[in-house]
Amino acid sequence: QVQLVESGGGLVQAGGSLRLSCAASGRTFSTYAMGWFRQAPGKEREFVAAKSWSGDITRYADSVKGRFTISRDNAKNTIYLQMNSLKPEDTAVYYCAAGRTYELESRDRYTYWGQGTQVTVSS
Repeated sequence: QVQLVESGGGLVQAGGSLRLSCAASGRTFSTYAMGWFRQAPGKEREFVAAKSWSGDITRYADSVKGRFTISRDNAKNTIYLQMNSLKPEDTAVYYCAAGRTYELESRDRYTYWGQGTQVTVSS
């Protein structure tokens, strides 16, 4: 069992930055792939970024490449999402997820989900 708690969301102006954190419980954190997904009002939850359990594979959605960076600290059981050059279209609830998978972009492959943190980007 893995419990995930996101933090770091908030309101920011376009062009600004935020760093999201996701703290995980459990001693097996390092054996899980970790991902970030987001869901805007009226839209489906979509993939944002993910790292494999070993950290050697990283994936980003095309819409965030070059602006967002995912990292993980297995010693702290935490993953991060550094978001720069934010745009109004980045506004969404951001969720972190854990799963034993190499299909990092597939929402259905993740077993555990956090409650989400709201990110709002004003124009």
